[in-house]
Amino acid sequence: MSTPSPSSNDVEKGSRNAMSDRLPLEDTKLSSPDNSTGDSQNFTSSKFAAYSREFERTLIKYNLEARGVQRVLPHECHPLTWRSYLQPFFLWSSINLAAQNVTLGMLGPVVYALSFRDASLCAFFGSLIGATGVSYIATFGPISGNRTLIFARYTFGWYPSKLLVVLDLIVLLGYSMIDLVIAGQILSAVSAHGSMSVVVGIIVVAIIGWLISTFGISVFHTYQRYAYIPQLVAYSILYGVSSHNYDLTTPSQGNARTVIGNRISFLSLTLAAAITYGGAAGDYFVYYPPSTPPLALFSMSLISLLCSFTFTYCIGIGLASANPLISAYNTAYEKSQGALIVAGFTEYTSPGGFNTGFGKFLAVVVALGLVANLAPPTYSSGIDFQVLGKNFQKVPRVIWNSVGVVIYTVCALAGRDHLAEIFTNFLALMGYWVIIWMSITVEEQFFFRSRFGFKTGIGNRSSRGGWGQNYEWAVWNEPKKLPHGIAALVAFLIGWVGAILCMAQVWYTGPIATLVGDYGADVRLYHLVHMHRGSAPKDANLIVSGPS
Repeated sequence: MSTPSPSSNDVEKGSRNAMSDRLPLEDTKLSSPDNSTGDSQNFTSSKFAAYSREFERTLIKYNLEARGVQRVLPHECHPLTWRSYLQPFFLWSSINLAAQNVTLGMLGPVVYALSFRDASLCAFFGSLIGATGVSYIATFGPISGNRTLIFARYTFGWYPSKLLVVLDLIVLLGYSMIDLVIAGQILSAVSAHGSMSVVVGIIVVAIIGWLISTFGISVFHTYQRYAYIPQLVAYSILYGVSSHNYDLTTPSQGNARTVIGNRISFLSLTLAAAITYGGAAGDYFVYYPPSTPPLALFSMSLISLLCSFTFTYCIGIGLASANPLISAYNTAYEKSQGALIVAGFTEYTSPGGFNTGFGKFLAVVVALGLVANLAPPTYSSGIDFQVLGKNFQKVPRVIWNSVGVVIYTVCALAGRDHLAEIFTNFLALMGYWVIIWMSITVEEQFFFRSRFGFKTGIGNRSSRGGWGQNYEWAVWNEPKKLPHGIAALVAFLIGWVGAILCMAQVWYTGPIATLVGDYGADVRLYHLVHMHRGSAPKDANLIVSGPS
């Protein structure tokens, strides 16, 4: 994003003029527990509120972000420049050129016994489907000025949408936990004889991620604009020095039906890893002006997500495919997935060898690169806590960020020896709710709101080309003016029934999933999309209208 103007009174831009009133005009109003445009009398009456305001003044004084869940009005947006058009590409590249995706790719050959070709194709198409959904949700940030799960209120209503918020918090904190475990594993593997414990690495990376998310979205965007560069260099070298070891000939293991089931399950896993960004995708673009072309934002996000996911997945698939062939790889993988990444750098078997010290340095770069993957969910978790309700909005975002960091750091310390199980069980499970929500959202936007024209008017935030029309964005914090969400909730729960019937997990395989192969196939994501095409509520008013 472009450099903010000193004259702007947006706290996110560190305005000194805003200090006199703590927040700009809208922020002062939206801190109210009553509505987004009313007075803040109830809020200011408590001692806690006074302490919170003083704390936020301190943040502004040191040019940090005080804004939380409050809607961004058009006059508070950054100007749209050529850098703004490129920023989505840089952002998603920095986030996804991460060791987390490399280790996820390893599961294709190791857990699902897929060949390099089969696993790579599944990873590509899984990434494509998931990235398409994420890119679609990202376009609502500039149009609405609202954070992602505030947008969910326009489908699920005030109370049912809280269920989505809780599920998204689990996703965000869960992904952050995985980042910490992988970073700890890599830093431990590069230390002399493993002298640095995984625990120390987890804590170091957690602190760095907390600092970047605390500085606010301006610093966040600046960091993400350049964070992909060292990662791209490091992963390119990793591919160059390890690719000659990749096993490109061994076929997938199992009979024909089992191979099909494993392909579907791994594709579902990579799809779930990509699509779970959808719960926060709009958070990072609310400061884009509403005139931002949705197609440009969608396209740049999609290209970046697809390229970065596929590249890192294929490196992980290649490293894992070489496990049976390279003893050093196999030994490293028995220690941890992070140790296999280090081995890919240091165990170069071509004549002349590879500088082990430099290889370990690159592994450290990769480990610290996980900060770029850690900062977004940390930032968005603070937003999501505030979306839970008006009382939660009284607590500054930075405090909620800190709570989230403590939660996922403790979980990482407890689960540091079970990364593969977390991947195969947690990630696939968390993809369920996102695709149900997206299916309902797409259906409502393009069928109910477009067809019946409910809720015309867009709350003083202009739209471009009709995208995002028929939503009253200004009522984001007024429960009585939001939809009931009954139909959306019913469709959501029906979707979960279908997911249970179609899921294939270590601890449970549904009756439909068992029909494919010896181990079943995780087909619930595809069934969910088809299911919601036929389970649309006939009464559109249940979705899009609430009491006046």
